[in-house]
Amino acid sequence: MEPEHSGEVINIYLRSKKRAPVTEVDTAEARRGSGLVGDHKKGGKRQVTVLSSEAWEAACKELGVAIDPGMRRANILTRGVDLRNSMGKHLRLGEIVLEIIGETDPCERMDEAEPGLMRALTPDLRGGVFGRVLQAGVVKVGDSAVIELAP
Repeated sequence: MEPEHSGEVINIYLRSKKRAPVTEVDTAEARRGSGLVGDHKKGGKRQVTVLSSEAWEAACKELGVAIDPGMRRANILTRGVDLRNSMGKHLRLGEIVLEIIGETDPCERMDEAEPGLMRALTPDLRGGVFGRVLQAGVVKVGDSAVIELAP
């Protein structure tokens, strides 16, 4: 498959339970049917969430503030990957492959971090995307991040 957009993984975040703060890790294992080992999300369609650093920075610039992207609580932060047209495609992150299923809608917790952040994350999929694990494996900070057409 020819890649559509290529970039890299710049951060990986896990949360042990809902509403818990994120823990930044260098490496994570993804399993089919459940998502990232050590993350509270288990199963369903929303196994792994991905955020583009460029989209996050655009939202922060709109508000005139700098906010740690870990505040978004997404699992993977990428650079150089345009997620806006990724629905129904595959995202290869190191060894793992995700099927991108939907947009991760910003929630009211974003406005708790910074008033107006929820609104700033709404356009152009700035809040990120979610998907399910098609190919299990390991993802590491520095790995390539590539959007591929689904076969």
